[in-house]
Amino acid sequence: MSYQLQEWLNLAFRWLHVTAAIFWIGQTALFAWLDTRMRIERRPDGSERVWMVHSGGFYRVDKISSPEQIPRLLHWFRWESLITWVSGLGLLTVVYYHGGLMVEAGSDRSPWVASGIGIAAMLVGWMVYELLWRSPLERRPALATAISLALLVAFAWGLSEELPGRAAYIHVGALLGTIMFMNVWHHILPGQRKMIAAVEAGQPPDLSLAVRAKHRSTHNTFLALPVILIMISNHFPTASYGHRLNWLMLAFFLGVGFLARWLLNRWEARPSGTG
Repeated sequence: MSYQLQEWLNLAFRWLHVTAAIFWIGQTALFAWLDTRMRIERRPDGSERVWMVHSGGFYRVDKISSPEQIPRLLHWFRWESLITWVSGLGLLTVVYYHGGLMVEAGSDRSPWVASGIGIAAMLVGWMVYELLWRSPLERRPALATAISLALLVAFAWGLSEELPGRAAYIHVGALLGTIMFMNVWHHILPGQRKMIAAVEAGQPPDLSLAVRAKHRSTHNTFLALPVILIMISNHFPTASYGHRLNWLMLAFFLGVGFLARWLLNRWEARPSGTG
């Protein structure tokens, strides 16, 4: 691949990746806020509704868990996650797998072997996450979360031992992005399709599907900030991947991202009036 072609592909994938991610993360944040506000502002009759004002207009959002029928025009939110993930893989391939960043200068390891380690780590990491959150521990979210964080730190340490710091960092981010993508396409969307099919068949939808989808959506809101932080950290080697204890710095960054999301959730859950 010529340098000029690689540069153009880098720019194209990066632009597409960042743009799609803005839409995806923005939608995730909006719906997380809506769910929080609806719980707080639930009416005495049990209905959930939120009023908003934006761009010169008033918007009323009603939440209906079990509609009597599905409207002809139903808006889905799915392509943003797919485009973000696919463009991210393209960017990972151009910059790292073909960009010479998977091995240190002078290393005897083949770049293809290093790339295989990175790809395998993402797949194994996602499978471990799935097994954990499909196990009985799913009913004990606090414990499952603590185990997930410990495994993620161990994952970061293991990659930092096998790959250059920069490649290790970006593959932790790629793992989190893959988990987020698979949560949408492997859990949330199939559950939504089953609920729609039940309503169209005149049957009550299985609300446990909605509960599981909500759990995975909540996971995505917590993973989004650490992923963004990892992407930014690649521009600051001294404070991140170039640090002697880079895996520990990465664990710190992950903790900061999760804490920021938790604090934001607490802030959004505060009782408030106009504003």
